[in-house]
Amino acid sequence: MRKKFILTAIAVALAFTPVAANAKDWTHVKVGIEGAFPPWNLMNSSGKLAGLDVDLINDLCARAKVECELIAGDWAGMIPGLNAGKYDLIMTLGINEKRKQVVDFTVPYASGVASFLLLKGGTVDELPDTGKRLNLNDKAAADPIMAEIADKLKGKTIGVVQSTSQEQLINAYFGSNVSVRSYQNSGERDLDLKAGRIDAGFDSGVYGMTALAKPGNEDLEMSGPLMKGAMLATEVAIGMRKGETDLKAKFDAAIEDAAKAGTIKTLSEKWSKLDLTPTFGTN
Repeated sequence: MRKKFILTAIAVALAFTPVAANAKDWTHVKVGIEGAFPPWNLMNSSGKLAGLDVDLINDLCARAKVECELIAGDWAGMIPGLNAGKYDLIMTLGINEKRKQVVDFTVPYASGVASFLLLKGGTVDELPDTGKRLNLNDKAAADPIMAEIADKLKGKTIGVVQSTSQEQLINAYFGSNVSVRSYQNSGERDLDLKAGRIDAGFDSGVYGMTALAKPGNEDLEMSGPLMKGAMLATEVAIGMRKGETDLKAKFDAAIEDAAKAGTIKTLSEKWSKLDLTPTFGTN
């Protein structure tokens, strides 16, 4: 009788351990994608999701042997939606320490930079080190350049997408000297930049290059260094709820396979003209 009681108690305890609670046979996954951040993701002329993220997640889901349902949503609601169960994965989530507190990440599937967008002949003069790579973690090299940029931006209004690491950087480095205006997506910010309602934008360098190639954006230019480091989330990964270790293992393996096969290189060059293949171990 005692043996039966002990076995029953052990079975009950195991049923409520975190491992048992989190274990799941993943066959269907809901993937959150903004749909307003080309070339990473966009809505095509048929009203369907397209872009680098879409092509890549379809490849990764096939490698992971799961069925993926792609769901468009506003960027600011992605992480809350993930933790509320609306999504199981979210695309284009840059890795930084603040986000690590609330979500887990796969290994990065792309490695990028961030830079400024200006209106040609506008209210901000050419920024220093345009087109040159700048690692903000190398403070001896970066701090003088960022101080020069701060001087040129003093009193200006800078447009960023809300809930992004670009917004965090502008506030952290220039917030006391500039006005920061947040937008739901990059396209809305660019309209205000072209109309002269803001003085500059700050965004993903991959987005910036794509924006400059679009008809109607001939008056825009990228300016200043191509930045990474500090709080910038330039290592781009898939986000998931804390503790979903089985799901993370599936997609980590799929991303590494896609990188080795050259798929990430092919797709990133197709959509951005750049090879965004990550170097694993840098996140």
